[in-house]
Amino acid sequence: MSRIVVLGGAESGVGAAVLAKVKGFDVFLSDKGKIADKYVEMLKKWEIPYEEGGHTESLILNADEVVKSPGIPSTAPMVKLLEDKGIHIVSEIEFAGRYDTAKKICITGSNGKTTTTSLIYYLLQQAGLNVGLGGNIGASYAYQVATEKHDYYVLEISSFQLDNCYDFRPDIAIITNITPDHLDRYDYKMENYVRSKFRIIRNLRHDDCFIFDSDDAITVGHLSQIVTQAKMLPFTQKEGVELEQGAFIKDDKIVVRYQKDECDLYLEELALGGKHNIYNSMAAALAAKASGIDNKIIRNSLETFQPIEHRLEPVLSVKGVLYINDSKATNVDSAWYALECQKKPVIWIAGGTDKGNDYSVLDDLVREKVKALICLGVDNAKLHKSFGPILGENKIVDALSAEEAVRKASTFAAEGDVVLLSPCCASFDLFKNYEDRGEKFKEAVRNL
Repeated sequence: MSRIVVLGGAESGVGAAVLAKVKGFDVFLSDKGKIADKYVEMLKKWEIPYEEGGHTESLILNADEVVKSPGIPSTAPMVKLLEDKGIHIVSEIEFAGRYDTAKKICITGSNGKTTTTSLIYYLLQQAGLNVGLGGNIGASYAYQVATEKHDYYVLEISSFQLDNCYDFRPDIAIITNITPDHLDRYDYKMENYVRSKFRIIRNLRHDDCFIFDSDDAITVGHLSQIVTQAKMLPFTQKEGVELEQGAFIKDDKIVVRYQKDECDLYLEELALGGKHNIYNSMAAALAAKASGIDNKIIRNSLETFQPIEHRLEPVLSVKGVLYINDSKATNVDSAWYALECQKKPVIWIAGGTDKGNDYSVLDDLVREKVKALICLGVDNAKLHKSFGPILGENKIVDALSAEEAVRKASTFAAEGDVVLLSPCCASFDLFKNYEDRGEKFKEAVRNL
């Protein structure tokens, strides 16, 4: 019996362990930290042996294959040991894909991937298809493969999940865009990060589809260096550009062309506003067309979709000030889109764990739209240095909790303003994750 060892005891790892158990492997799970109670219960229910609070080498280095959770970097000592021993390491996505015959629509990118994934999932649900949602969102893909049967999967896949994918193949692959992010995991080399994202198309065949943003210079630049036999479906917002296949803007409409069919979507009727969401809606509509979904369902779905939590989520208006939770904006580009689509003066809450950010691309937007900046983080020196000359130091204050940030933001805000939490940074200095940051922000707003 082959031995599978899973490193990491959260959603991804436990799902992979359950799938390994179901498929008859000798399985063991190891987590260097503490495993959350709900995952301990799952492991016990499935009778999967595990350890927490450290790795026992003798129980791990006898593996035939290791499934590594995406949060564990390749520089981790145990990963290095496994590599030195020549033990094959795969991601949960790679492992689960071996046992899944469903059609797979897979989305990666620096920004917009969660919204695009959610849009496509909603579209397929509205079309009455039997569809699962997984990857970097929803329940573990491996756990669903082990316990459910879907005809389609819509999977949001991060670069960390792609890093240990080798034979995994989507039917439709989408790269929403590529901007600098997570460079601390890629030796601070942009090319390494870009190559990681492009792993999503490495196994595409001629009848598969590749949907991408042809306005994104980094994506198009890398595309010129590789060969893919897949059907190419670009989307663009450039004025006057018409595509034979793909999506473009014409007369205040998105025009979607796939094979010999065409679907028109009026911009003013889309549920999600802002330039970035036009891109997301284009990608989703193309995926839907390539999946054979009726034009009427595509239109109706993109008009009725509800915004996702922690992504430009309106929380509450207090004394005429609208508070918006964009905690999922963990990089500069996400924050750029969030600021770009604001029509009212902004009190901006930003900060956290910096990932090698270059804030200069935000200078013009900050100059044009931001009244004051609340720095929500342990070390805010870089934000002060970047935006002090633009706003003046009297318009930049520090906060060490969501409650303090909201309270200070409210003192700068006047009726008709927006308080926007769009942090640009990871959350781990003060919060468990971006969801925790968003929840605490919303709670603080409700307590004003």
